[in-house]
Amino acid sequence: EVSPLRVELQAGPGSTTTQPVTLTNHGKEPVRLRATLTDWDLTRDGTPQFEGAEVGGRFSATSWLRIAPPEQVIEPGASATVRFSAAVPEAVEPGGYRTGILFEFESAAGPLFSPKRELAFKSRIATLIYIDTGAAPAMTELLDVRVQPSAAGVDIVATVKNSGRRTVRTKGTLVRYDAAGSVAREAAVPDVPLLPESEREVAVPVALSTSSGQALSTSSGQALSTSSGQAPAAPLAPGLYRAELKLDLGLPAIIIGETPVRI
Repeated sequence: EVSPLRVELQAGPGSTTTQPVTLTNHGKEPVRLRATLTDWDLTRDGTPQFEGAEVGGRFSATSWLRIAPPEQVIEPGASATVRFSAAVPEAVEPGGYRTGILFEFESAAGPLFSPKRELAFKSRIATLIYIDTGAAPAMTELLDVRVQPSAAGVDIVATVKNSGRRTVRTKGTLVRYDAAGSVAREAAVPDVPLLPESEREVAVPVALSTSSGQALSTSSGQALSTSSGQAPAAPLAPGLYRAELKLDLGLPAIIIGETPVRI
């Protein structure tokens, strides 16, 4: 277990800070740990990507960090600490920078981390680090709202764009209205990062079926299948619903988008 998996720091030019990350071995065997700094990016659906991420890019903070210790053994039931120190450059521009610590684990049996054992790691877990260095303005927009099927029923998917230099976290509410304009359902928008100068999709999972296995469709008639094992807390009557997405993307005003969904 690694804690925390996400660190968010506010740091001015020329400042330094040190933070701990705790690692706990819940297994029955000793594990050998190696910690390395890494650049990372997000895929369009928000999955962290390490392989192929740009190294030392415009918003990389990897060169600012040092970690200690880089290698150690954790006994069963014990915890260990890895500390990282971040030194922000004096001439840094305001913006949202990022880096990560990649923790690699393997059995403690055998020699300590030799190149020949590089492929023997059993698991990898990363702590993602965000460093905000100033008051860069938010420059975000909602590009599209659509309906797509999901394993649990249906997702309302918003495509959002960040043209600015700061990282923004999404907030908001998805409200579904019936034909009479009354609120039928509400759901919170996931709190996820929108990285500087990037686009991504934010999916709000909803279950709009009246019973297990009922077919859903968009207003254009596209069929949407629901999970056969999950029924909603209360049924929705068949008909056309309006899904209204209210997004807080760091701007003075709330951004609103909508899409129809037919049950």
